[in-house]
Amino acid sequence: MMNRIKKIIAFQILATAFIVSCNQGNKAKEQNNTETQDSVAPVLKDKNKAEAYEHYIHLKDALVASDLKEAQIAGKELADELKKIEGCEITAGVATKIANASDLKEQRAKFTPLSSDIIAMMKNTEIVSGNLYVEYCPMANDGKGGYWLSSNSEIENPYYGDEMLNCGEVKEVLKKK
Repeated sequence: MMNRIKKIIAFQILATAFIVSCNQGNKAKEQNNTETQDSVAPVLKDKNKAEAYEHYIHLKDALVASDLKEAQIAGKELADELKKIEGCEITAGVATKIANASDLKEQRAKFTPLSSDIIAMMKNTEIVSGNLYVEYCPMANDGKGGYWLSSNSEIENPYYGDEMLNCGEVKEVLKKK
């Protein structure tokens, strides 16, 4: 009788392990599909806005890396591109201030109004494929919060870089309509 109970328990343990491993495999497949969809770079219909977005992402990534010089370069490139888009003169001026800033704190402070303008522009831009992620950190700007755009849902915080790299959340996903 004891042997039979041991066999039944062993069988149940193996069956449970098999079921769990199968479910984990399905979750891994689902996660890989999400990551694949998530990593597709967005394509925008308007060429100038697409170029501006590329420079914006360059700037965001430079701030994530806490790279003052690279953020200056990206800010200048973004300002130059924004000047080509009607109605973006003020936003181009903010990007120029980021390019001319002498420290990361000043760049990150200017990144907030810049991001607000770029997010508004992207909400009114036709997305051909891919997604744009509107992300938010509640601790940015001395607790006032700050938004930014990303090409994927992974949080990489431009307001804090390595200090709080993953602080934030996706607030909205902009998709093809």
